[in-house]
Amino acid sequence: MATRAKRRRVAGPVGGDADPDPDPVAGFLSWCRRVGLELSPKVAVSRQGTVAGYGMVARESVQPGELLFAVPRAALLSQHTCSIGGLLEQGGCAGGVRPGGAPRGRAGALTSVSLSERGALQSQSGWVPLLLALLHELQAPASPWSPYFAMWPELGRLEHPMFWPEEERRRLLQGTGVPEAVEKDLANIRSEYYSIVLPFMEAHPDLFSPRVRSLELYHQLVALVMAYSFQEPLEEEEDEKEPNSPLMVPAADILNHLANHNANLEYSPNCLRMVATQPIPKGHEIFNTYGQMANWQLIHMYGFVEPYPDNTDDTADIQMVTVREAALLGTKVEAERLLLYERWDFLCKLEMVGEEGAFVIGWEEVLTEEELTTTLKVLCMPAEEFREFKDQDGWGDDKREEESLTVTNIPRLKASWRQLLRDSVLLTLQTYATDLKSEQDLLSNKEVYTKLSSREQQALQVRYGQKMILHQLLELTS
Repeated sequence: MATRAKRRRVAGPVGGDADPDPDPVAGFLSWCRRVGLELSPKVAVSRQGTVAGYGMVARESVQPGELLFAVPRAALLSQHTCSIGGLLEQGGCAGGVRPGGAPRGRAGALTSVSLSERGALQSQSGWVPLLLALLHELQAPASPWSPYFAMWPELGRLEHPMFWPEEERRRLLQGTGVPEAVEKDLANIRSEYYSIVLPFMEAHPDLFSPRVRSLELYHQLVALVMAYSFQEPLEEEEDEKEPNSPLMVPAADILNHLANHNANLEYSPNCLRMVATQPIPKGHEIFNTYGQMANWQLIHMYGFVEPYPDNTDDTADIQMVTVREAALLGTKVEAERLLLYERWDFLCKLEMVGEEGAFVIGWEEVLTEEELTTTLKVLCMPAEEFREFKDQDGWGDDKREEESLTVTNIPRLKASWRQLLRDSVLLTLQTYATDLKSEQDLLSNKEVYTKLSSREQQALQVRYGQKMILHQLLELTS
């Protein structure tokens, strides 16, 4: 099963002035031994036999449950473990400040920070403390993570759409949702850099040299954190807490992703463990999972996709406002339009829809089942029934449809529901610059496909997967 590269790793620390290490793998493995990062003798870090630059390959057959490597928590690179961890914890944290106002995290060695700086590193992304840690460690002459940095990619070569020319990004990914997501990222990055990161670095010139005070470098590091960092899941009893701050996990970030992965990262108090989840034959690559991710999410976050039909987690979005638009097209008089807006406002009150939300459809399931079911019900029910529904502020669980909304039971929906869903799909398909047949022609002509650039091929896979799901919906609603 093939997949596109999530990254291209080349020797040399990002942003560093030193000559590239001629053998970064040997230096990295030596560093692993020094910090107690244990790799199983059954695995090897290699460029050979992998889908994307460096990867990890089985040197011998591996059985499910076998430990591939363990990363001690002291080897993790985060806002807490870096050499300026105390300063960062006083200045802010990934999730900002607890509701009570007290800074999160352990007490640090560096505490000479004013009260005005407490909480100053709060941001929409929650990544600022880690990014500042990376900016400092990258230029620190004696950073203990230097051999780890040598394994990082040359960020300017990352295939993240953030680095594509805007015209190319819009042309190739129109209709997929990626251009809009990237544009929001770029605006947030710029705002975050000038309002939080740069002032912090300028306030501590002894810790951040002028060469790391660069918006371009910050862009690149954001892409790296987006593609390589991990976030430890909360325990079940911690669901109400803010998410854990991101961290860099040496060795784990070497593994590439597949939906049908054969390894998984486990978290324990003393270390993080990569464990095999399937038999891995000798010579086969070891794949981690980045979660259940559609191709548009993979290319947005990591700069790669899984070719059709390999990504079983692929999805297509129908914008919520598109369903409203489709419903409006079915109205004939002003009174009907006003009633439809009243229904929509009520759905907003129920928090089922929003101006920027989307209904998410997979190959076998509707990931936003409750939202889509409620929306179709409210927009299609008779006026008198809607009045009753509204007066009761929605129905309880006992009055919901007996059958849940899955892809397989879409043909059994009420005719009015199917029609509204079908009209919404047709409007969604109009947002793409090309139709399904033109995509199929490109994919079926191997000679033409191989002549496409890497970006063109990846964008084609994103568009094609989404359109196939949407066309499946057309068949189910006909």
